[in-house]
Amino acid sequence: MAVEHPAKAQKHLRAPAARHSVAASLSEAPEPFASFIVCTRNRVRSLGASIRSIETACHAHAAIRSELVVVDNGSTDGTPEELARLAATTTMPITLATEPRPGLAAARNTGMGRARGRILVFIDDDCEVDRNYLADLERHYANGDARVIRGGRVELGDPADLPFTIKRSKIAARLTRDVHPGGFVLGCNMTMHRDVAASIGPFDERFGAGAPLKAAEDTDYLVRAFQLGIPVEYVPDMIVHHHHGRRLRAAIEELHRNYSLGNGGLCLKHLLGAPWLLKHFGWTVRSACGEVFGGARFDPKLQLSHWPIVSMNIVGAARFARLAMTNPAQPTERRRPGQAAPKLR
Repeated sequence: MAVEHPAKAQKHLRAPAARHSVAASLSEAPEPFASFIVCTRNRVRSLGASIRSIETACHAHAAIRSELVVVDNGSTDGTPEELARLAATTTMPITLATEPRPGLAAARNTGMGRARGRILVFIDDDCEVDRNYLADLERHYANGDARVIRGGRVELGDPADLPFTIKRSKIAARLTRDVHPGGFVLGCNMTMHRDVAASIGPFDERFGAGAPLKAAEDTDYLVRAFQLGIPVEYVPDMIVHHHHGRRLRAAIEELHRNYSLGNGGLCLKHLLGAPWLLKHFGWTVRSACGEVFGGARFDPKLQLSHWPIVSMNIVGAARFARLAMTNPAQPTERRRPGQAAPKLR
């Protein structure tokens, strides 16, 4: 169960009237347009820069009401103290919550439950948003379909980091069955109307960093949206800069395996509802076999092979099968057509 800390935050926020109290006063304030949700665990060094970038973007477009929700997922590196300090100095509405259950999906579910905005914006704790992010966000939801999951561009925050977990395409696109959903919209820059989130339900806590399947909680969410007829859209603005800090090949290879582990679980979970995912796995097997005869690798620049994808997909499917017998999906994950959407708050 998540725990909020309004008392601690209010202790630091009593002095300047411009500083907003954390929990009690938020219930009296007008509904924000956007809720930035940042889930964090043991990244105290990057967290401040991430929060400051959100604050800068919000101040640059102050007419657009927004708030920040930060969920500490069991940090042991001084993050609670840093969050208290940041809450005492920020001039934007902020809610601090803790989620002791391990896993990014659990933390994101807690963040959704605390958010008050019409648009939910998921930003990772090692990402910094562009100054114009909020203006881009408002324009897309003012001019476009609100019943959509929409993600923006993810640039490399530090050129010394290896070019992985980014998406630099400058061409807008919508997800189809011919495109693998993994990485189509990255979870570090993913937005949706709160009614969309209520329709899809909570993130599956078996997936994601800190969970048994280690990744793909965001991809699972995209697949579930697609199955409900909710479009998934990528736009080349709404930019964030990812400071992932991975500069050694071993770190990238580990992440590559984790993504594939999650994808294997994803394929088995949606075997009946989205069998087209298996088509992409088949293409990967074919590409892996082609590597043996000199074919292209999965990522020629980083020299990442298709073979770890194949092997870890199989491991991930086996792990999901074991989890499915002991830890079934949330009953609210998918609803029958016409069934009322659950409330997020």
